[in-house]
Amino acid sequence: MKSPARVGIIGAGGIGGYYGGLLARAGHHVSLLARGTNLNALRARGIVVRTPQEEWTSAIEAGDDASELSAPFGEGDLALVTTKAYSLTEVAPAIRTFAERGATILPLLNGVEAAETLVKLGVPREQIIGGVTYISAVRIAPGTIERRTAAQRVIVGELPRGTSARVKQVAAMFENAGAQGEASEDITLALWQKFVFLASLAAGCGLARLPLGPVRDNPLGARLLERAVREAVAVGRARGVALREDEEEQTLSAIESLPAGTEPSLLLDIRSGRRTEVDVLSGAVARFAAEAGIETPIHDTAAIALAQGPSTGT
Repeated sequence: MKSPARVGIIGAGGIGGYYGGLLARAGHHVSLLARGTNLNALRARGIVVRTPQEEWTSAIEAGDDASELSAPFGEGDLALVTTKAYSLTEVAPAIRTFAERGATILPLLNGVEAAETLVKLGVPREQIIGGVTYISAVRIAPGTIERRTAAQRVIVGELPRGTSARVKQVAAMFENAGAQGEASEDITLALWQKFVFLASLAAGCGLARLPLGPVRDNPLGARLLERAVREAVAVGRARGVALREDEEEQTLSAIESLPAGTEPSLLLDIRSGRRTEVDVLSGAVARFAAEAGIETPIHDTAAIALAQGPSTGT
């Protein structure tokens, strides 16, 4: 990996915008694929990043044509995929363009199926590494990103497992920029650990249409979260993922540690009437469970109920 490297960002929302701004501030040449008012703002003044501690503006390149943005890219450069999972088909031509120039493709998406989906869409498997991020970042205005919590953790690894020089260099790139970058020997495990956590949290809050606190504090809500976690862990183990013996307890402890006002992005999407990512969360648990002959009633229910959009009740 070159230092400084060229970094392409495909997905100009909170996560892509934040890491784009962070890496640009660290001296990397960042090219962000965007459109509309967001593109206009990025071209006019760069990307504005706000955190609980500070605010800064990073100069970046922005455009709506991947072939123009990726023209200087080559081996040793990096392209982050930070769209919603359901947008992969739409942005696949842009991702393939960066890959064809020699860039390593790092999807930082929800769920555990992003890499396989990209391969099916024509992205060379050897160009893709696995990635997980823990961060709360939101685009609050065109060209303006807000990181709302301290977490900014990026875990990367070769698929299905193992590290390499490029993985270690990508992890170091994030670490040197100020995030927590980690190279994992088992990125599949890291993906599943976040998947279990997020799918269960999203199912519980999404079905209740409530932030975590009221769900967690209600005995029935606490039972809902516990059952969702146990279902997802059982499915992972059935697929051969080396989840910890106490994975259920560790995940529930992580959920317990979250602030009461925590609202997963799926809940925010429901409230806003936007399409949700339930298909790659509870929907994926349900699909994997059917293949393994396991019953997952909580995630089955979430998969159908949360695919229907926002509640029409009062």
